[in-house]
Amino acid sequence: MTPGRPSGEPRFVDAVLEWRPTWFLARLLLVGAYLLGGVVKASDWPAAVAEQAHFGMNPPQLWAALTIAVEIVGPLLILSGRLIWLGAGMLGVFTLLAAFTANAFWTMPAGQDRFMATNAFFEHLGLIGGFVLAALVAERERRRA
Repeated sequence: MTPGRPSGEPRFVDAVLEWRPTWFLARLLLVGAYLLGGVVKASDWPAAVAEQAHFGMNPPQLWAALTIAVEIVGPLLILSGRLIWLGAGMLGVFTLLAAFTANAFWTMPAGQDRFMATNAFFEHLGLIGGFVLAALVAERERRRA
């Protein structure tokens, strides 16, 4: 343990965690796929509607529009550093609904498709945990200021 460093992390870890851009980069990594997905869907409306229809969402146009809005607005809130709790909440609820809609592994027979859906389902739960953590960190920083 280094003197004056009660947590005991190595100096380089402390440097990375204290580096100002780390917080933004971590948020960008968390939301990047959503933002890109929203932009791609917005630029190819017929494919966005077809995706919603594929998952049985009716009317697919409404669900496509809502998906695009959440996938763009949620990340922008998180990246802006304002209303992170709202963006994280939007993406967390969206991700939970997507996990149950697109990765219902419990309805599938054993095999490769079930294996992949099971992994994807639990990866989605991990992302939800990441959104909760982002909201917690932002709230603690707000209280500290």
